Amino acid sequence: MVDRKLWLLAGLLVACFICSCMLGKYPIPLTLPLPGAAETVLFEIRLPRVFMGCLIGAGLSCSGCVYQYIFQNPIVSPDILGASNGAGFGAALGIFWGFGYSGISVSALFSGLIAVGLVCLISLKFKGNKILGVVLIGIMVSSLGAAGISYIKLIADTNDQLPAITYWLMGSLASIRNRDILFAAPLIISGMIPLFMLRWRISVLTMGDEDAKSLGVSTGVLRGIVVLCATLITAACVSVSGVIGWIGLVVPHMARLLLGSDCRRSLPTSMLLGGSFMMIVDDFARMSATSEIPIGILTAFVSAPFFFYLILREGSKL
Repeated sequence: MVDRKLWLLAGLLVACFICSCMLGKYPIPLTLPLPGAAETVLFEIRLPRVFMGCLIGAGLSCSGCVYQYIFQNPIVSPDILGASNGAGFGAALGIFWGFGYSGISVSALFSGLIAVGLVCLISLKFKGNKILGVVLIGIMVSSLGAAGISYIKLIADTNDQLPAITYWLMGSLASIRNRDILFAAPLIISGMIPLFMLRWRISVLTMGDEDAKSLGVSTGVLRGIVVLCATLITAACVSVSGVIGWIGLVVPHMARLLLGSDCRRSLPTSMLLGGSFMMIVDDFARMSATSEIPIGILTAFVSAPFFFYLILREGSKL
């Protein structure tokens, strides 16, 4: 039954991918050969956008899923350690300094990695509960990143820079091109593969550190690897798409509702669901209005009511 559900989700992902490549204000026909204009739209604009949307959705969901396991908290998300706000600060700084598109993406990536690195460095000095310490320090660094973004928006040029910063922070896939695949896809995939391979060990962490150690799992090393991989995924996603919230928080819950709480099943389920969810939301973002709606707004509109339903349904567990 589990394998059947996973195959159905994989089929849904493929169907969403094909439909998303076809749908748009310039529809792509199924007939071959494609007209010249349709071929240009498909390979230069539509296909890179759909592919990266699928990968970003899967990556953020994967990060959120493993964070919820290693911190043993169902309401944490990929930005819990400051990666999103750190990357947002780097992007805002890049826009303020007049960087080009690639420069802004690189600035966002390194700023997100530095933010989480700072969290991990400071947490080494924490003497009490290590998990609680990492979360609290992550909240602090994330708040500093948000404050930095606010300051840059305050001093940015209101005619050009401020609108660009604001729109970037809302999250969008509109600017995704082949260059973004070459830049971000290898980083996202290189973070997802180790997490997928370690999903059994990650699941063992829910038993507690003592029981996990008795089964031969080095909890400290495992958490370090998970944080490193999840941070790389999150920073790489945010660097090319902007800040897209809720997916990494809500999709892992949907996965656990479908296939249970075992990470061996919920992690691949989260990845498949996240990719499909992102493509569907992006289709609405580019087709539901004359001017494209930032995808971060739509993910909040869709995910927040579902999360509210989860709280009402399983409030005692949350």
